[in-house]
Amino acid sequence: MQPTQFTDAVEAISSEHQGYDSGAYYFLKDALDFTVRRVMESNDGKHRHVAASELLIGFRDLAIQEFGPMASTMMTEWGVKSCSDIGAMVFQLIEEGVFGKQDSDTLEDFSEIFPLIETLEAPFKPKNELKTA
Repeated sequence: MQPTQFTDAVEAISSEHQGYDSGAYYFLKDALDFTVRRVMESNDGKHRHVAASELLIGFRDLAIQEFGPMASTMMTEWGVKSCSDIGAMVFQLIEEGVFGKQDSDTLEDFSEIFPLIETLEAPFKPKNELKTA
């Protein structure tokens, strides 16, 4: 995928849909790259299609790695508050032709697999707060 093609796609989506900050799309692309590398490491270096659940976990893990305790704040500022939001962005990028999909892939695959914001906050909560929650 050419950088200009991705940039053009994000600009087109941002002008048509006001829901997510453009930074969220760039982070999603980084999260996909992060997840593909992770999948290849566990698959003897072979590339395969990334499932929605794998992408969601990769997105979460990269957000925590990159933003630490500010991950939930950053996602909220970008308008990304749920797994469904990530799915919506993925399918917008598919419609623009910069992400691919298999025939079996659906938006419902991104339904609330976990509560995104709470999951981003969990590693940074005090231990006693986790026990009572």
